Amino acid sequence: MTTTDTGEPALTIDELAARAGVTVRTVRFYGTRGLLPPPAIGPRRVGRYGGEHLARLALIEELQHQGMTLAAIERYLGQLPPDLSPHDLALHRAVVASWAPEAVETVTREELGRRAGRPVTDEEVGRLVAMDVAVPDGDGYRVDAGLLRLGVELLDVPLSPETVLAARTALLEHSRAAARDLSRLLRDAVAERDARDVRSLSAHMHPLVVQALLTTFQRSLREELREWLDKDGDGDGDGDAGADAGTKAGGDASGGVGTPGGTGAGTDTGPGAAG
Repeated sequence: MTTTDTGEPALTIDELAARAGVTVRTVRFYGTRGLLPPPAIGPRRVGRYGGEHLARLALIEELQHQGMTLAAIERYLGQLPPDLSPHDLALHRAVVASWAPEAVETVTREELGRRAGRPVTDEEVGRLVAMDVAVPDGDGYRVDAGLLRLGVELLDVPLSPETVLAARTALLEHSRAAARDLSRLLRDAVAERDARDVRSLSAHMHPLVVQALLTTFQRSLREELREWLDKDGDGDGDGDAGADAGTKAGGDASGGVGTPGGTGAGTDTGPGAAG
């Protein structure tokens, strides 16, 4: 595997398909439909793919998991800004995934590697267990598919499992507190309404609330990073640029995300439904 000038992995179409867990035929099909940008052309006219392609494939997979047809996915991706980074695409995928019910299942060691999207060593499985991403269950492991993908990405981040667990604990604590407060506010606001109206409102509000929380958190994180980098920097403004580059969040995260649950009508056929 080669790398680009920025150090990002440059994948062949076979390597991209293997990392994304789809077939080469599916990658080519998505390219012809405009769901994936064209690859960079490397030596010997070989196409090279990078992080944006991986992130787009992950987003497409999540949209399919929500029951969206190929036509609906095309419309969804067509509404996104054309210059979204892999980080921004991951944010959109997180919002879409939040609509899905928790899908915990027990898988074998071999299946765990396949679900991870890339080979994982025994040491890496141990780190996933330490991070509470994979829970030993007899001869297999109990995992949530969405959390597993996140855990695998964290394997490449130079943080200890203890730090990741502490971060997860902090996120759970504060997100649950926010959820309780928001639930109380909504419950008081609709106290006099019919139960059917309450359920309908709840279903409609779910993705909107998740989007608002995500955007608010990203903006807060950007401000915290800016303050941290400004304190440790030399005062020439690089810290501010670094914070914005590392967490390009508020504006991009808040646009272009619809309500996943309402766009899955109809059927499509073709390779795009596979993979």
